[in-house]
Parts: sequence; C-alpha cells; structure tokens
Amino acid sequence: MCPQNITRRAAVGWAVGVATVAQALAADDSLKGPTERVTGIGGFFFRAKDPKGLAKWYEDNLGIAPVPHSYGGHSWQTEAGTTAFAPFPQSTSYFGDPTRQWMINFRVRDLDKMTAQLRANGVAVDVDPQLYPNGRFAKLFDPEGNPIQLWQPSGSDSG
Repeated sequence: MCPQNITRRAAVGWAVGVATVAQALAADDSLKGPTERVTGIGGFFFRAKDPKGLAKWYEDNLGIAPVPHSYGGHSWQTEAGTTAFAPFPQSTSYFGDPTRQWMINFRVRDLDKMTAQLRANGVAVDVDPQLYPNGRFAKLFDPEGNPIQLWQPSGSDSG
C-alpha cells in the first residue's frame, strides 16, 4: 500500500471517528450548555393612525422618549424588573375593545402619583382598588384606544 493511500485511509477514519463522537455528544442533552434566552424587551412596535402625535402623547403623559432620529440620540431607558409575557385567548375581554390585539403593561414607581399626573392631563385612568400579592394596577387607553396597564410592583416583584 502506498503512503498516499494510508494517509487517505487515516483521514477518512479520523473524520468518521470525529463525526461519530460529535453525533453522540449532540444526542446527550446533559453535555449541552445552557440555552440562550432573551434578556428583555428591546422595543415595542405597533401601527398608529398618527405615529408622531401618539409618540408625543406617550412622551408627555408617560415619560417615554421617542426613538431618536440618529444613532447618537438618547433612547428611553427602562429599569430592570419583572416583565410578564403572556398570550391571552382570542376571546379575552381583558383588553377592553375586542378588536385590540395587544395591551402593554408599564412598571411605575408610584401608581398614585402617576395617575394624578395623567388625570391632570385629562387622561381617564381606572385604578383597580384591589391590592394583589404582586402589586397595584391601573388601566387607561392612549388616544387611539390602545389599552395600557400601569403596575406598581410589590412583594417578590418589587425588585
């Protein structure tokens, strides 16, 4: 047998061996590292009849800075904390208007101060009188009828 054939056989044998080990490792879940996951919400994008006007309303009433016009501009920064991600049944009445497909929940430090601020700006806010184990809640709607929930966390969700 010539040295060239031995080298080919060795390379093929090595490749088959590596493939077999790789396949065995892939099948053994205990050898896999932790699964990657998202670290938070990077943006919330939705359609609006008047995008500029609605962005201004969110800035004026909830303090959410609009997306900057350049990469050097300052974006709205959120504070770390619990974030719920929960699909609801299509038939839910929780969002109010059944044609609405989403509701956003914003964490707030002081629900009473936030609702007073909103009401001073002429925004109707419905504060839930019940204190839940994870905090207090209020509901309102933006000028286009999109449902918003405000949440003052408490208990294990308070940070």
